[in-house]
Amino acid sequence: MLSSQVVIIGAGAAGLMCAMSAAARGRSVLLLDHANKAGKKILMSGGGRCNFTNLYCEPGNFLSNNLHFCKSALARFTQWDFIALVAKHGVPYHEKKLGQLFCDHKSSDILGLLLDECEQIGVDLRLDTSVNTIERSEKGYRLNTSLGPVSCESLVIATGGLSIPTLGATGFGYQIARQFGHTLLPTRAGLVPFTLTDPQLKTLCTELSGTSVEDCRVSCNGQSFVENILFTHRGLSGPAILQISSYWQPGDTVSIDLLPHIDLPEWLQEQQRERPNSELKTLLGELFTKKMAGLLAEHWFASKPMKQYTPAELKAVAERLADWQLVPAGTEGYRTAEVTLGGIDTNEVSSKTMESLKSPGLYFVGEVLDVTGHLGGFNFQWAWASGYAAAQYV
Repeated sequence: MLSSQVVIIGAGAAGLMCAMSAAARGRSVLLLDHANKAGKKILMSGGGRCNFTNLYCEPGNFLSNNLHFCKSALARFTQWDFIALVAKHGVPYHEKKLGQLFCDHKSSDILGLLLDECEQIGVDLRLDTSVNTIERSEKGYRLNTSLGPVSCESLVIATGGLSIPTLGATGFGYQIARQFGHTLLPTRAGLVPFTLTDPQLKTLCTELSGTSVEDCRVSCNGQSFVENILFTHRGLSGPAILQISSYWQPGDTVSIDLLPHIDLPEWLQEQQRERPNSELKTLLGELFTKKMAGLLAEHWFASKPMKQYTPAELKAVAERLADWQLVPAGTEGYRTAEVTLGGIDTNEVSSKTMESLKSPGLYFVGEVLDVTGHLGGFNFQWAWASGYAAAQYV
């Protein structure tokens, strides 16, 4: 029978961080994953450049039923700690915007440094390994795996959520949590594009598919994000849409200010005074693409020379551009979602150690817990921080 002081299931971001940090304490660590490659989600993240943390990471960037839970771990392994690790391995990186740090080259640089750390310190990584059953034993846990029986004192569940099943995501971690008496909060796709079925909206989005609009303000349920939006064949995407999707519930209205940095009533009046013979769609073509301006004029306004608009009509134009309201039909779901909202109730897990309050020696780290970050490197930072926190106690 294979025996190790610590067994970690899941060789993603949180599992790798936990493995290297626990081994650094002198613990024997066996890291298991059912996939044929470690860190698949790391490799595809950030468009292949891995947005590995954020300079401005703080607890306010996270959603959870228990907003205090993430504070302890985030304070003990900060973005600066991970940046120091990146620097130690000589991985070049840059800030893209809003504190988002990306590799200069490719995501495999981040995965490589984690795997190097694990190898140097003696982590036993086994891929293509399935875990069939888990049960408590006198000294900890006993696992029935495709390697045969495995025993350990501490068992860490780092299996992630349900997002992007093509990369191997399953509900295995939730299944284990339930087996050992944990409450699961409802899960749903987060950081995910919206789909639209309203015929007029669908037509507009289809015709503008691939068009990006910079720095729109997107709002829902008291939350707002200013970032780019992207029209797609299915609806709306882009950073601002992904961000607000985590706060949206079916049936909710989403409000989009397409030009939040412009005082539209004043700008329209100024255009009317200075360019009375110019058509509205021509002027909007200076703020958006000409195609988008033409389609907005076609769908939303009767475009005509500025001098022909009444004050009430100009006010209506300004309001429509600053408060475009729509009700998404839904989201693209886990297929394209970057994260899973909900998960294991953190009220049943120690915020200091990540240990189960229901089953001693069982730990949960990363996305499997009900902690979800905003877009921009925050979810990776939660993986690093929670993995490190658990590693100090396993």
